[in-house]
Amino acid sequence: MINMIQYLEKNPSLLTLLKEKKASLVGVTELEQKAILDSFDEEVCLESTIWY
Repeated sequence: MINMIQYLEKNPSLLTLLKEKKASLVGVTELEQKAILDSFDEEVCLESTIWY
């Protein structure tokens, strides 16, 4: 899954297609795909940050 995220970082146009549901990730469950897309959502990343 890390390789897929790295690939999407290098190809942001594919990320856009995934968010618009015009593309899908073969061999990835719907839950995994949601987790991958959420990892690119800045709001989710900022909300889940824990400071000690």
